[in-house]
Amino acid sequence: MFAIDAHDVTKTFRSGWLRRRETAALRGVSLTVPRGAIFGLLGPNGAGKTTLLSILSTLLTPDAGSARVLGLDVRRDASALRRRLNMASGRPSFLWSLRVGEIVALYGRLYGLHGRALRRKVDELVELYELVPYRRVPYSELSTGLKQRVALAKSLVNDPELLFLDEPTLGLDPDVSVRVRQHIARLRRERGITIVLTTHYMREAEELCDEVAFIKGGLILARGTPAELKRQIRLGEVIALKLDPPAVPWLAEAPGVLRCVEEDGWIECTVDEAEKRLPEILRALHADGVVVRNVQVHEPELEEVFVELAK
Repeated sequence: MFAIDAHDVTKTFRSGWLRRRETAALRGVSLTVPRGAIFGLLGPNGAGKTTLLSILSTLLTPDAGSARVLGLDVRRDASALRRRLNMASGRPSFLWSLRVGEIVALYGRLYGLHGRALRRKVDELVELYELVPYRRVPYSELSTGLKQRVALAKSLVNDPELLFLDEPTLGLDPDVSVRVRQHIARLRRERGITIVLTTHYMREAEELCDEVAFIKGGLILARGTPAELKRQIRLGEVIALKLDPPAVPWLAEAPGVLRCVEEDGWIECTVDEAEKRLPEILRALHADGVVVRNVQVHEPELEEVFVELAK
């Protein structure tokens, strides 16, 4: 069974009184996410990422379409579903006068914890996110990184089966971002939590996610593993060659070569499969009397896939 099974979900926001305006946030999104996966949802600002997460987490209702989360319908079973999931935003906002420990305890009570069980859970999460020195510090006095850690601590008070993370490392220092990503991976590995995250950081998605989906204009344009997406839009692996003589016109027409460009004395050949094509190219160059001075192979970044899809 899928953790998320959504079909043709639409959502339109309406504003204005005399001059009515409509903004289609989602225009028929279908998405499945396996249980136990870390799934990335990528897209430019205004693409519909947060709207989709809000529907799947029962904060918004869709205008049309269907969505089942953990086997429950997001409309009919919203109350039961909320007890089994949680979320954290990269723009957390809590009551500024509350202290760190009080914030975590407040959300624990909302999920039905009290007494010794509540104290034990607060102690566990405050320690897990290295918030012990800040337990009695008001939220208003915390740095951006500490606020983010409080949001993550709050998101685990009910031991969720499914966790939504909306840009979890937004605005964090690089060293804090690394620790947050390590913790996200550990949550899945040690607790089996299904995690759906949105992010603008391509390296973060590539490092964490089993699969990613690109959303733009309220539509999912592509989905798959990072490697599959690179192949889908013909952003293959690159074989870079330094040759003598430097010009080899037939390279662009060689089997499996998608394109060839010259860059700072290198011939960069984008190919469908470097492991297969590199030996073929080297043999052909040798047979043609071309000397290979240097060779490098690298995969395209997920950033390049994002740029292509966002055009």
